[in-house]
Amino acid sequence: MALPLMPKATAVWLIDNTKLTFDQVAHFCGLHPLEVKGIADGEVAVGIVGLDPVANGQLTADEIARCETDPAANLKLLPPTVPLARQKSKGARYTPLSKRQDRPDAIAWLLKYHPEVGDAQVQKLLGTTKATIESVRSRSHWNAANIKPRDPVSLGICSQGELDRVLLLAAKRRENKEKRDARERARAGLPALEPTPAPPSILETQNPFQQAEEAEPVSDEPTVESVFSRED
Repeated sequence: MALPLMPKATAVWLIDNTKLTFDQVAHFCGLHPLEVKGIADGEVAVGIVGLDPVANGQLTADEIARCETDPAANLKLLPPTVPLARQKSKGARYTPLSKRQDRPDAIAWLLKYHPEVGDAQVQKLLGTTKATIESVRSRSHWNAANIKPRDPVSLGICSQGELDRVLLLAAKRRENKEKRDARERARAGLPALEPTPAPPSILETQNPFQQAEEAEPVSDEPTVESVFSRED
């Protein structure tokens, strides 16, 4: 059942300005009759200003008069006269203004570490355009000199779950494409191609300096050459 706007405020107005019964007011406002009685006694909804349902187009004076003469009748809410807002279609992902300057870095990260992700998926994930992706790829972007590949999750442009879903979908599409190509080459009598190496995992791409960290440590122990080569 549809209820009026601000039910308690509407109930306050009906109690103060009409001869409707508590049951009628309770039914129209979606309240319990005891709650309506409490409003009339000043124990409930203290300080709430009454809202006129006639003035805001939810009731007519004739409807109130009809129910006042018939205590068994119930008030009928008028249909809204203002058209409901049309649901907005799903478009490009919205990126906060404070994060937009970091978007080229996120695009560069995906292009470098996950080239299997299509441009359409990058557009949807990062809320960018195909022209921006192409400008980052070709390094024709106006800020190309300052663009550095950075994880979009760490930049706050998308969540880890959203990124994982995109990467899994891209990997699945890549696998299906390789299977189709293998079947076509087999039908044509051509030798099978070497499998494309899998893209780096998320853990690997999140630490691009891993190789530097894993470099062999420099030993401080003296050698024969270093001892005898010292000047006296």
